[in-house]
Amino acid sequence: MAGNGDGSSRPRSKPHRGKPRRRVPLPPVPYPAPDPHSELVRALGPERGRSAVRRFETAAKAFRAERFAEALPLLARLARDAPEVADVCELHGLVLYRLGRFRAAMDELESFRELSGSVEQHPVLADCHRALGRWADVEALWKELGAASPSAELVTEGRLVLAGAKADRGELPEAIRVLEQGWRLPSRPRAHHLRRAYALADLYERAGRSPRARELFRWVESHDPRLADVSQRVRALS
Repeated sequence: MAGNGDGSSRPRSKPHRGKPRRRVPLPPVPYPAPDPHSELVRALGPERGRSAVRRFETAAKAFRAERFAEALPLLARLARDAPEVADVCELHGLVLYRLGRFRAAMDELESFRELSGSVEQHPVLADCHRALGRWADVEALWKELGAASPSAELVTEGRLVLAGAKADRGELPEAIRVLEQGWRLPSRPRAHHLRRAYALADLYERAGRSPRARELFRWVESHDPRLADVSQRVRALS
């Protein structure tokens, strides 16, 4: 299932100052994601399994339409009935995340991570830890993501969360370094390039580097003037 984390700013919970959650090591080679249909039938039996499949499909359709409150009760029941099905944990966690219920989303996405061995939702999971002030877990998930060598898009999402976590702590130079590392303007930018450039420009502005921020915001605007509030940011810095 495709991820839907975005690393964008949102109201944050009060930082948690306790010990970082113990991490269960990932399998050395992630196994292929199971078919949720067969997994639900296997977990619940033919009759209950087929009913659960229908609920899962309804919840997935509601999620894609961004009707998260509609999807939540369907997935909450599935999570109670079949907590060992990775795809249920994944979708339940994503819905909770989009509803701003970060602690509950974190628990579900940790279960998905441990059941599947996948790093696909690591950026979303890291953003849940970020929202709760669990800085060590954000760093640990970033390292796991890098070790897995996933797609450039997925790495960028993780990088955005890591930089955001450092900025949350007032570590603007470190946050900037995270986004500057290996960065250069691509000739044919894709969505993840533009999101990274926007985030970097935002950090430049917050650090008082207005000329650099203006230059980068203008580059983003030239490729996608509808991205966030980039046009307003360009005007404010002109």
